Amino acid sequence: MPTRTSLSLPEDVKERYGECVKEKLRLLQEFLLADTQDQLKILEDKLKSSELSTVSYAAFSVLLYRTVENLLEQKGHSNGFSENGSHKDGGEQEGAMDTQEEGDAMKSPSAPKGRGGRRSKADSEPKSELQGFTAFNCPPYVTMPTPPPKCSDCRQYLDDSDLKFFQGDPDDAVKMLTDERLSLFDANEDGFESYEDLPQHKITNFSVYDKRGHLCPFDSGLIEKNVELYFSCAVKPIYDDNPCMDGGVPAKKLGPINAWWITGFDGGEKALIGFTTAFADYILMDPSEEYSPIFALMQEKIYMSKIVVEFLQKNQDATYEDLLNKIETTVPPAGLNFNRFTEDTLLRHAQFVVEQMESYDEAGDSDEQPIIITPCMRDLIKLAGVTLGKRRAARRQAIRHPTKIEKDSKGPTKATTTKLVYQIFDTFFSDQIDQNNKDGGGVKRHRCGVCEVCQAPDCGKCSACKDMIKFGGSGRSKQACQKRRCPNLAVKEAEDDENMDEEEVLPLKETKKMSQAKKKKQTKNKISWVGEPIKTDGRKEYYMKVRVENEVVEVGDCVSVSPADPSHPLYLARITALWEDGEKMFHAHWFCRGTDTVLGESSDPLELFLVDECEDMQLSFVHGKVNVLYKAPTENWFMEGGMDDDIKVIEDDGESFFYQLLYDGECARFESPPKVTPSEDRKYKFCATCVRNREREAQELPNVYEPLEDEESDSKVFYGLATLKGEQHRVGDSVCLPPEAFNFAVKVASPVKRSHRKDDVDEDLYPEYYRKSSDYIKGSNLDAPKPFRIGRIKEIFCNKRSDGKPDRMDTKLRLYKFYRPENTHKGPKGAYHSDINQLYWSDEEVTVNMAEVLGRCQVEYAEDLVESVQDYSSRGPDRFYFLEAYNARTKSFEDPPNHARSAVHKGKGKGKGKASQESQDQEPQEQTVPKLRTLDVFSGCGGLSEGFHQAGVSETHWAIEMWDPAAQAFRLNNPGTTVFTEDCNVLLKLVMSGEKTNSLGQKLPQKGDVEMLCGGPPCQGFSGMNRFNSRTYSTFKNSLVVSYLSYCDYYRPKFFLLENVRNFVSFKRSMVLKLTLRCLVCMGYQCTFGVLQAGQYGVAQTRRRAIILAAAPGEKLPRFPEPLHVFAPRACSLSVVVDEKRYVSIYRTITVRDTMSDLPEIRNGAAYLEISYNGEPQSWFQRHIRGSQYQPILRDHICKDMSALVAARMRHIPLVPGSDWRDLPNIEVRLRDGTTTKKLRYTHADKKNGRSGTGALRGVCSCAEGKPCDPADRQFNTLIPWCLPHTGNRHNHWAGLYGRLEWDGFFSTTVTNPEPMGKQGRVLHPEQHRVVSVRECARSQGFPDTYRFFGNILDKHRQVGNAVPPPLSKAIGLEVKKCVQEKMRENATEKTWPLLILDSVSGRLTWPIPR
Repeated sequence: MPTRTSLSLPEDVKERYGECVKEKLRLLQEFLLADTQDQLKILEDKLKSSELSTVSYAAFSVLLYRTVENLLEQKGHSNGFSENGSHKDGGEQEGAMDTQEEGDAMKSPSAPKGRGGRRSKADSEPKSELQGFTAFNCPPYVTMPTPPPKCSDCRQYLDDSDLKFFQGDPDDAVKMLTDERLSLFDANEDGFESYEDLPQHKITNFSVYDKRGHLCPFDSGLIEKNVELYFSCAVKPIYDDNPCMDGGVPAKKLGPINAWWITGFDGGEKALIGFTTAFADYILMDPSEEYSPIFALMQEKIYMSKIVVEFLQKNQDATYEDLLNKIETTVPPAGLNFNRFTEDTLLRHAQFVVEQMESYDEAGDSDEQPIIITPCMRDLIKLAGVTLGKRRAARRQAIRHPTKIEKDSKGPTKATTTKLVYQIFDTFFSDQIDQNNKDGGGVKRHRCGVCEVCQAPDCGKCSACKDMIKFGGSGRSKQACQKRRCPNLAVKEAEDDENMDEEEVLPLKETKKMSQAKKKKQTKNKISWVGEPIKTDGRKEYYMKVRVENEVVEVGDCVSVSPADPSHPLYLARITALWEDGEKMFHAHWFCRGTDTVLGESSDPLELFLVDECEDMQLSFVHGKVNVLYKAPTENWFMEGGMDDDIKVIEDDGESFFYQLLYDGECARFESPPKVTPSEDRKYKFCATCVRNREREAQELPNVYEPLEDEESDSKVFYGLATLKGEQHRVGDSVCLPPEAFNFAVKVASPVKRSHRKDDVDEDLYPEYYRKSSDYIKGSNLDAPKPFRIGRIKEIFCNKRSDGKPDRMDTKLRLYKFYRPENTHKGPKGAYHSDINQLYWSDEEVTVNMAEVLGRCQVEYAEDLVESVQDYSSRGPDRFYFLEAYNARTKSFEDPPNHARSAVHKGKGKGKGKASQESQDQEPQEQTVPKLRTLDVFSGCGGLSEGFHQAGVSETHWAIEMWDPAAQAFRLNNPGTTVFTEDCNVLLKLVMSGEKTNSLGQKLPQKGDVEMLCGGPPCQGFSGMNRFNSRTYSTFKNSLVVSYLSYCDYYRPKFFLLENVRNFVSFKRSMVLKLTLRCLVCMGYQCTFGVLQAGQYGVAQTRRRAIILAAAPGEKLPRFPEPLHVFAPRACSLSVVVDEKRYVSIYRTITVRDTMSDLPEIRNGAAYLEISYNGEPQSWFQRHIRGSQYQPILRDHICKDMSALVAARMRHIPLVPGSDWRDLPNIEVRLRDGTTTKKLRYTHADKKNGRSGTGALRGVCSCAEGKPCDPADRQFNTLIPWCLPHTGNRHNHWAGLYGRLEWDGFFSTTVTNPEPMGKQGRVLHPEQHRVVSVRECARSQGFPDTYRFFGNILDKHRQVGNAVPPPLSKAIGLEVKKCVQEKMRENATEKTWPLLILDSVSGRLTWPIPR
């Protein structure tokens, strides 16, 4: 706004200027009056609640009432201007003073009125009352800060420096357009009278303003609210494409505007925008110079919507970070007034972009998945606080000519499937759709009922309406009107489908034991023994046959058993013994139905599974005899892939079933049944389950052997050997124990948790800090458990009982304690520089119970090793070494004593003679395992294969990756691998049709070639999968999960691995998981699933991944690897039992400091692909990740170049743990591009958070008060992003966005594009003002520094973020390797002796103790 009036201005400008000043003063007075009345009400409330004394209330109210009187009196007087806008007195100088002081009043709404015009009574009164007012210690709420006034028309702040006024029209401008230059017809031509539509013109040099002369945008919702907007311009005929003023008719105050619209993209780049008034349509060309910045934003958001719609139409599985990547790499078309798109651009225009997406979805087919529910759009809606379901008001016409965005006619590639996989999915979905129809369409979905879409009437024209009864239809489809598809409902359902709570993960079903299921005794059937008893054991007489009703049942037959609950299906069991002991009894070895396993409703109703459950039952419970067939794998099973014509095994006659696998309900494992052959004299009562249960019980109990006669004690008996859980422990061996087993003499100070003390914070400077109410810091290791304690066995003993015999049930161990570096006085700093498996000997001793031992480990004196420490450590995770002893009393490190050196290994390192050779012979040599020929599907850059290569279990011969940059990266790191950059469906179709090569001449793997299949198929895009209809079925049967299972069925590899995101196990109510396991079981595979945390296997990152493992018949099914590193408990809630899961592990956690503290400092936007390390590795992880060979060059230590605004925000994030956007100051900052940010305005009361300690408002939008969002409240170019406080109350205050990593913490899940406001916002370096680099992300995934990536920086980030961490896949690979070795040992020994020996007389298992 001008601050001085010039006498040389035209009269109409003077008049407009005077009117504006008077209007601003009037608005200011009304605002102050309302504010004073609000403060009076607050005083009354405080008085009622006894928060304010009567004396104080009286003093405050006197002054406030007088203020009200003054304002009311001033309202009736002139403000110093006459009707025609000239000054009453004082001339130009006084007017300038009035204007200046009015501006001061707006800066401080509680300040006294200016001197211009008539002085108020308050100004002429003595100031004693003000002094008295202060004497009562005025509380802060009386002078609470209040928001500045807004224009009642355009809703812009009156004190905003960006508020601009229309500068006036030229003298020759006209109001009514009757100029003949604008007509398409001559006066004498026919046809003009019949022209029914409004005339169309083009306008240039235009400005849009409200009736007060404020320049304002026309797309911010003002037209919808019936605000009168006018425009001045040069009007040109519709055929004139020249945007210059030549030939135009100057026009003033055209309007008001009834609607604005978009006519599509001219030539695919620029959108044509138009106005409609009551008299004509106007197409916009070039704006005036003063209106150009406002119109540029309009063009920006229209082009932005085109980018987003086109991108998501072709990439519906894209993430929010992927969309930012697209936006930031798109160059705006020439001729537009902006040169770069940023995330701030997207958030600024999010509401419009989403509305365009809704319009696009409305134009689509009813059975198409709306783009609005894609993961990317849902994240944008949440972050920007978009209001869904808005309809255009009556005065604004709908966008009549939608943006011309070409639809991608190329749908998803049809999945290539084998007959077996196709039949499983086809049968399952057909049954589910039929059941859904019988149930009346499933669960009724409720509309939100709030959005304008829900409140609109049915159109009566779409296919859904035509089927409605009220429009004369059948009413069968029960579909909502296509014009009333609630977007809030669609988004909510998509959120519910994908973001299930951790507690709602698929439960592992355990088979119900019969004894728990029956509550009443069955009525007795006619039961009689057949034949004489074959064995008598005490009171029990054993038989081989019995007659139940009219059927003869013998030992080994299968029967159905009646349940107590008649609604429950019959139980099924195999009879393993028949006897009479007062009652006629049988021993039941139970089967379970597929519905009682993890397969649930996806299972074959005729397939049963053996379980390790058995019990004694009365024969009166037997319902009848059934046939249970064992389906054994065929001899040519490996070559029969893809040839099954029918998945039906047997006919359903009600009494016939089949089984092929044993099911372990605790770990959800389907395994081949163990081969157990009873001796001839045990057949009448042999139960394999009882044998296995006794074996497990024997392993769980500690036992002692080899008593030491030479060591005598009155109270103890000493032994040389103890066994527990299948492991032997001798004196001199080392063991792992839980952290609470013993303590150390040195007390290391534990880190103090950070406390958020808001009293120390300037709330005006840091207005969002109050949101940090929790002391929990994301990515912190403060709560991480301690790793195992380690000790060396000095003695094994049992205390003598009163009868002088040893108490074998209470075996004790006397141990020497080993210190880890962090247990010494050096603390965590000592651990940082030491090897992860380095220990210190100590002569401190402790006695523990044998039952506390968790397992064996190997600890050696490094000087006695015949190999390097690195080679020794690489041969297994349970290998430790020590070089020194630690004296806790003197806090010093010493040479270890002679008895610390293992008796077996003494003299190894120094001596090269006979002792060394003998000891080497005693060391069991690891079997050489032939590497499995591997096919890696969806390989990415190769993280999964890299881990398997490190484990030495596989050699990747073939890889399939459709995205070229990732395929190129795989080739760089695996030059001997054949990499197919093609659609996996096309390749499988070629192989199944008998082709040997693809179109490029690359040899295709043939049946029998692939021994291991691994991959991670994407599984997004199944929104609404829990609602079974033809669309969801089509989506799923064409998914890449189905294609990947068909690869497995065709190639029949020995081992199969499927890796996916953690939600795979719960995705679509676990249906994806169930059907995947169902396919594998139907093929004949042993299989299991689990969720693993990558942070527990040696990376400083929380990354939970679902893993499905399968092994062919005859192979061993791998167990999931035990966690190697302790990790934060909050990140380890896996919700699925993974074998014998431990929360405590062998090694300490890996931190961000371990990961990247040695990398050289770089700046925002660093782009040098190769630089020097500039230093030695500092930690074990750094030494390990750099590799044993000297590498002077560091590659890919490059980071994204963030925009000037984002860079400024990063600079202002403090360098302390837990810092994020809530620590940003609310200040103006000059950016590197020369512009300056604005301070964020807090303009509304916040119902949830109240006011700050200084009385300041905390809301930035009207929704904070419980009202609908107002587009005029949006703010941009602020250091504190407006969208975060706008939606923070609904999204956990957006904790972590713009967050810094903590040196002693860990990374959030490494994403494909590190964005400070992305899904994982903690992407800022702990000390540098930038996002993490490609190499830092690669290290967080565990990639060696020598690993190469391909493409530009965003390509490389995507390759890293999509990869499986190699340390995780290495741990899995080692488990596969164990299974291969175990089978090799079994084949070599041909089972010459079992692990446990079964006594044929007693039926007990004994340990084979070596002599």
